[in-house]
Amino acid sequence: MMKILFIYKSYYPESVGGVEEVLRVLMAGLSQRGHQCTLLVTTKQKKAYSRLEGLVTIHYCPMNIEISSCPFSLSFLKKFHQLKLEYDIVNFHFPWPFADLSSFLIRLQKPYVITYHSDIIKQKYLKFIYTPLMHWFLRHANAIIATSEQYQQSSPILRRYPNTTQVIPLGLPEGLAQTQFAKELRDWQERVGQDFFLFLGVLRYYKGLSYLLNAVENTQIPVVIAGSGPEELMLKAIAVQKKLNHVRFIGAVSEKDKFALYALCKAIVIPACERSEAYCLSLVEGLRAGKPLISTELGTGTSFVNQADETGLVVTAKDSLALRKVLLKLQQDEHICLKFAQSARKRFLDYFRSDSMIEAYERLFKGITSQENKKK
Repeated sequence: MMKILFIYKSYYPESVGGVEEVLRVLMAGLSQRGHQCTLLVTTKQKKAYSRLEGLVTIHYCPMNIEISSCPFSLSFLKKFHQLKLEYDIVNFHFPWPFADLSSFLIRLQKPYVITYHSDIIKQKYLKFIYTPLMHWFLRHANAIIATSEQYQQSSPILRRYPNTTQVIPLGLPEGLAQTQFAKELRDWQERVGQDFFLFLGVLRYYKGLSYLLNAVENTQIPVVIAGSGPEELMLKAIAVQKKLNHVRFIGAVSEKDKFALYALCKAIVIPACERSEAYCLSLVEGLRAGKPLISTELGTGTSFVNQADETGLVVTAKDSLALRKVLLKLQQDEHICLKFAQSARKRFLDYFRSDSMIEAYERLFKGITSQENKKK
């Protein structure tokens, strides 16, 4: 049995996103295999607290300040220092600059692995100040995990660490049987119909949803946008201005709602416009549901998940006209939709099952801890 400490800046129920979901799946899978898993994160609550999620312990530490989406927490630093000797290995989920700083300040002398989800894209000036610390952190890692070969090859940061970087794709469990979300399926069919194009995710700037709204202007292409986030009010204002009555914003949805929406839609559309969209679990969920995918070429893992002309269509980012053409193509061509749907389901089974991801992490962690034990 290994004792594994996971580190990230946020987690459910306060924060929802791809990294949070990967952590949930990974920790649950490893704990079911007999390993002790603990997660250390920050919270916007004023007091520290802990809770159990299945067999996993989650410690929440109050943040003192947040700068450019980076929380700082003295409570986290203290808790990390207390816990560091109890665990065999630490798994950081990058980027979170305060985690790099914390490992330096507490003199972490345990083996650690960095799961590299994304380059730092938006905070260019802060990145300049942070870069020396970041490279110290990456250089001392026992291993760095890239989530796709595409991201490993296209990231100027990861290319500097070829000897310690390996690829482990993010995966998901099989999910719910249709009988488990039958009520939700009926409810959503009454509310939004079917054969719509579905976006599902947090409404952030890099998701490129304004390009999707431009693409469906002066058309009757049905779109459902599920999720909430910082861009929500702006996007709704654009939809009102353009009179996009065929675009439905339905807000954040439950897990059962998600399965119902995936079942009802014609295809998944992720019109991302920046490299911050490094992978996109919504695309993986689309594969799992056996749905055609539409995504943009960013040089990231999105084009690993969605294989162009196999599981769906890939278009140039920030090109609303190109996006409109592929939306119309899938809307009008049932044959190609069926072809993509069949390939999507097969690709999920071949590459994106959570069991494969969990086994790869377990194998890596065991190899590193075994090497460390031999040194003692």
